[in-house]
Amino acid sequence: MSDAGGHAKPGRLVLVPNTLDLGNDSVPISDVLPLGVLRRAANLQHWAAENARSTRAFLKRVHAVVPLARPLQEIQINELPRARKGSGQAISAAEWQALLAPALSGHDLGLLSEAGLPAVADPGAELVAQAHAAGLQVQTLAGPSSLLMALAASGLNGQQFAFVGYLPQEATARAQRIRELETVSRRHVQTQICIETPYRNAAVYQALLDTLQAGTRLSVSQGLTLAGATSHTGAVSQLRKSPGRVDDSAPAVFCWLAN
Repeated sequence: MSDAGGHAKPGRLVLVPNTLDLGNDSVPISDVLPLGVLRRAANLQHWAAENARSTRAFLKRVHAVVPLARPLQEIQINELPRARKGSGQAISAAEWQALLAPALSGHDLGLLSEAGLPAVADPGAELVAQAHAAGLQVQTLAGPSSLLMALAASGLNGQQFAFVGYLPQEATARAQRIRELETVSRRHVQTQICIETPYRNAAVYQALLDTLQAGTRLSVSQGLTLAGATSHTGAVSQLRKSPGRVDDSAPAVFCWLAN
């Protein structure tokens, strides 16, 4: 596609949401993603993603509902660059530009996360920043975000909240961070939200119960959009008596609000 001057008209970076069932029994994709999103995804021929293999699996699920515009083997999928641990070398601008090349040459480019919305708690954020810097239009499509779904289900303050990512793994540092965030929550009446790798869910939950003050309200949501999804909120004093079970196989989102 060209503009009036004969130059290639840039494409767009399209942020395509994914399901939230990574690593779990899959649910029908049409139960989670709008039909319009599936149609848009089916027509994209160029992708940037964390993992090419899981992106192909996603496109196969799309194809079962909306046939792909091209055979899967003809669709270009490039993986996001990974930081080189211990090398001290940042990902170069040239690497990001190479990923954006299809959009710069006039094709729409899909960006896919492993789960949920791209660029939210996700390394794709840097590609979005590079797209803006290159003057490309960024289009985001509607889909599930575990962070917002957990906040909505928590009954905590949805007017003021902060996503704080992952807590430290070391016990002392983790407890200190929890206390710091609880102070912020109390001062600003602000819900704090964190996530964790599933196999550490129980450890994080226990650390929150051990560290937060008795009157702080804590909420845990797991397996959102899955058949066995749960969300449970209570005062820490109540949860210490009856903590319930936190599964170490399903993704969890933790929210808390100090009073």
